[in-house]
Amino acid sequence: MKEFPVAVEVTGPMGERYDEILTERALGLIETLHRAYDGRRRELLERRQQRVAEIAAGASLGFLADTKDVRDDPEWRVATAAPGLVDRRVEITGPTDRKMTINALNSGAKVWLADQEDANTPTWENVVGGQLNLLDAITRRIDFSTDTKSYALKPDAELATIVVRPRGWHLPEKHILVDGERTSGSLVDFALYLSACAQLQLDRGQGPYFYLPKMESHLEARLWNDVFVTAQEVLGLPRGTIRATVLIETYPAAFEMEEILYELREHSAGLNAGRWDYMFSVIKTHRTRGTDFQLPDRNSVTMTVPFMRAYTELLVRTCHKRGAHAIGGMAAFIPSKDPAVNEQAFAKVEADKTREAGDGFDGSWVAHPGMVDTCRKVFDAVLGDQPNQVGKLREDVAVTADQLLDVAATPGDITEAGLRSNVSVAVQYLAAWLDGTGAVGIFNLMEDAATAEISRSQIWQWRRNQVTIDTGETVSTELVERIADEEIGKLGTPERYDAARALFLEVALADEYVDFLTLPAYERFS
Repeated sequence: MKEFPVAVEVTGPMGERYDEILTERALGLIETLHRAYDGRRRELLERRQQRVAEIAAGASLGFLADTKDVRDDPEWRVATAAPGLVDRRVEITGPTDRKMTINALNSGAKVWLADQEDANTPTWENVVGGQLNLLDAITRRIDFSTDTKSYALKPDAELATIVVRPRGWHLPEKHILVDGERTSGSLVDFALYLSACAQLQLDRGQGPYFYLPKMESHLEARLWNDVFVTAQEVLGLPRGTIRATVLIETYPAAFEMEEILYELREHSAGLNAGRWDYMFSVIKTHRTRGTDFQLPDRNSVTMTVPFMRAYTELLVRTCHKRGAHAIGGMAAFIPSKDPAVNEQAFAKVEADKTREAGDGFDGSWVAHPGMVDTCRKVFDAVLGDQPNQVGKLREDVAVTADQLLDVAATPGDITEAGLRSNVSVAVQYLAAWLDGTGAVGIFNLMEDAATAEISRSQIWQWRRNQVTIDTGETVSTELVERIADEEIGKLGTPERYDAARALFLEVALADEYVDFLTLPAYERFS
């Protein structure tokens, strides 16, 4: 039996080659980080709840008075871009399964967001297996075959730079215990990758790079920075080796962008506009505040509506002011066999990326290799031979708190079609998630947990506000349950969706809002 540090208990089974990831070095790092920082992590999660309670009582989000000196100081800058992160004009996202790992690295994208968060179901097999796939990719030992096709890394091509997205601060890891306590999914994903791959990446001329999700404050960024400093000391890595891009995908974080960059400045690689989770957070943060923060059908909320436009403009201005990269949002479209659908999808992606490149973003995301060329061509046209446009300072931008908060100006209706779409997509996604797959193609879009979160949150809010949809019906428990049955009936093999239906209705119709649907979902498998 494999020996682990005395305080660490691994409750998940030891699969083939797991000992290459679950090393004494890695588990010792998890033990150190858990003991040093888990208390602070829990305190910061409690602080999130306090903020929600304050907003429910009438408080408002705004730029922080006690950090005004950070925003006003013109001198500080983030670290110079690290090797492999200077040119990020097109990034591809996807889970760390073996096939996706190969396809993403071969895609022609500059960066691959190796996603262990929203596009990944955190089964024990996925948690450890994903790390093995990353290790094999870096050492070029990775391949994959089906009955009809084989996949391997292109031998001479420039591969995408790997940037790992660990789970958010809120998610636990129940298969690794320290002193009998569950550990943080964030710290587990981070420590396993850093221990196995940091030196290998440095030997290749790059480094251990991360995308940090779901943060709500600069204090949470400070926690990550302290984790980085400690981990580098423990593993003997030079300080500043780690670089991290932060997803600004929560409503509170939009008011603390500069402070987040400041806290991470020696490890910072910029900010990303995590648009889908941002809409989820808008609803979540103000869920009890009536209709002022109520969104119409999610597919009608474009990036050009006032509150979203303010958010992205501020992100570019903030990043370039501090010498950081600004990375645009996800294009979730995936190629279809229908030429008409393809024509429309590629046109939308091109228009979206053209807006981002024109606004000053240094790159953007796609979800499928088939969309890489479209994104790259748009940014090539703007960047030319330049690797980025960090020098485009956007001093014309002056976004106010009121503009960020102006959700009420969002045009659009709440319709039966929108309600049905929310139900169908969420149930289909959750069925796949519970089966171990976190990134799913549904209706020609690559969906991840953010879609399910928006869908169930809108329904929760519409039901609470007793919204009347275009048919004249009021959104109620009975209406949602009926539509769920009807939509599932269209999918075939309805029994396959029993568990997903139950989970969806649990979080969409609960009296008390569940912070993240992945929390009760995680408890549904061993």
